Amino acid sequence: MSMTDSKFTQYLSDNPRMIGALFTMLLFLSTTGTAAAKHPIGIISGP
Repeated sequence: MSMTDSKFTQYLSDNPRMIGALFTMLLFLSTTGTAAAKHPIGIISGP
């Protein structure tokens, strides 16, 4: 484990509410990425 990992782990142990916030942001970003991939804008396929 690097020093950055231990600082981040220590920060999360000092601020446990950030774990939920990070999880929520990760869930939101993964959902929007999937939605954006299903509906490409401006792509024209074919001749």
